Amino acid sequence: MVKCSFCGEELPAGTGLMYVKKDGRVLYFDKKKCEKNLLKLNRKARTTKWTKDFVKGEQ
Repeated sequence: MVKCSFCGEELPAGTGLMYVKKDGRVLYFDKKKCEKNLLKLNRKARTTKWTKDFVKGEQ
């Protein structure tokens, strides 16, 4: 299974969005919220509280 590039949630087969950057890197998103946070707002997953990458001890 593929995981969301921002929040880390697993995508069920046949769902989500695959985004290919100009350099050839492939990003997968499970919802529009994740896509907007990463691409438009340039947020880091490890500083966003609702993602799996967030670590409370380092804040």
